[in-house]
Amino acid sequence: MYKYSFLLFAFLIIIFTSCKKEKPTSPNEVYIINSAFDPASITITKGTTLTWTNKESITHSVTSDSLIFNSGDMSKDQTFSYTFNTIGTYPYRCIYHNNMKGKVIVQ
Repeated sequence: MYKYSFLLFAFLIIIFTSCKKEKPTSPNEVYIINSAFDPASITITKGTTLTWTNKESITHSVTSDSLIFNSGDMSKDQTFSYTFNTIGTYPYRCIYHNNMKGKVIVQ
């Protein structure tokens, strides 16, 4: 009895520890996941191309507050890239979800 309980417990631990939150694989990537930008703030160097990927099944956008860049509608797994050639801070948002905000800091 205890042997089977232990095996079940060990199996559940393996399952739960293998369920990791998907994270960007590159320092120049931002994921749209859990109705948020991940990371919400990112610092890059001038001339860097940043890529956003929508990992959700609902439509999102990546739109700078100053309208310098705009992804348009992004469906699941769709990407948008923008090259930052000017030093500064670029706040952005999803036009469909007011609580989704992010910031790019270009040095």
